[in-house]
Amino acid sequence: MTSPPHVISSRREIAADAERIFELIADPAQQPRWDGNDNLAEAPEGQRVRATGDVFTTTLTNGGVRENHVVEFEEGRRIAWRPSDVGRPEPGHLWRWELRPVGDGRTEVTHTYDWSQLTEEKRLARAKATTEENLRASLDRLAEVAEDRG
Repeated sequence: MTSPPHVISSRREIAADAERIFELIADPAQQPRWDGNDNLAEAPEGQRVRATGDVFTTTLTNGGVRENHVVEFEEGRRIAWRPSDVGRPEPGHLWRWELRPVGDGRTEVTHTYDWSQLTEEKRLARAKATTEENLRASLDRLAEVAEDRG
């Protein structure tokens, strides 16, 4: 039996421009609208990410609160964060979003989960259970929200 990969990705094209999609990702208050893991309950308004080093909080559906430490940021193109329990060291997993405009108001979006540096034993089972299909669910929901013209 082989172990699951420690870095998984999913990619799809979305019929919206990169700026619109990036706003939905970089504003934590919007994330519960499209979270394909059904893990996010809410995030306070006013936390729009603007730079590497920013920290935003989210409340999970189980009531837990996470600090998310932004470790990569390029406006409109790339954002990545490492979640942790409030006031605790980051356990070593990372969520990344990369956007590439492909023309005609369309954007290729790649969503990656990297748990290659995960050190917290209690998180390993969930990390191992996270699949490309989980990431694709977030991409599909993000597309629904981004493509909504109403």
